[in-house]
Amino acid sequence: MEQTRGRFAGPPLTARTAVIWSVLRAELDRRGDTELTVLDVGGGTGGFAVPLARAGHRVTVVDASPDALAALTRRAAEAGVADRIAAVQGDGDALAGLVEPAGVDLVLCHAVLEVVDDPTPVVTALATALRPGGAASVLVAGRAAAVLGRAMNGHLDVATALAADRSGTAGPRDTLRRRYDAPGAAALLAAAGLVVEEIHGVRVLADLLPAAVADGQSAALVELERALAAQPPYRDLAAQLHLFARRPA
Repeated sequence: MEQTRGRFAGPPLTARTAVIWSVLRAELDRRGDTELTVLDVGGGTGGFAVPLARAGHRVTVVDASPDALAALTRRAAEAGVADRIAAVQGDGDALAGLVEPAGVDLVLCHAVLEVVDDPTPVVTALATALRPGGAASVLVAGRAAAVLGRAMNGHLDVATALAADRSGTAGPRDTLRRRYDAPGAAALLAAAGLVVEEIHGVRVLADLLPAAVADGQSAALVELERALAAQPPYRDLAAQLHLFARRPA
């Protein structure tokens, strides 16, 4: 991919990322040749940051893991975009103290809101960081998929606990603090003043298929994931929910 702005080609699509990149590509194409300031919260090793930087945008990655940020720095250097990526160590819970208000065109917050102590101040910080008209890409764990997955694996007691718990967790040994359904996630963003424009399911089928099928028909799976992503009930059974929202201009 050329390090020039304009129409965004992006990395090769996979069943786990195709829907997200499709939404982001549409936003970048809408912005034309504008250089965007991007904030990637929990961006880890740069799976999204590096392609965005290669497309000519400037990206700040905030992540709690120094090892992930070190890998990001190496990856950015290898891709020739070290000057376009800044790595900042910090927790999502402390985001408000790490970013300036109204200075970002695009925020990515993927797989963060399910692990922070309290998602409300994190979402408020995301909204505050955005310029008027700026957009947020938010990815959260889906509640229904977790219930069905546990049940299908024979863990009916865990599935029952997940279904009954208001936060969508299965007790203190659960690795996530909460899971979401589409209305709940949308309400969280709306309470921070963001207008949700799109909601898609991510990994509708990718986690359910045998590896031989997923790997052997990867292109077909990508297309099927994209076809089902916006359609209830398939969307609502996805492993993750992707919400694309905007701060009003």
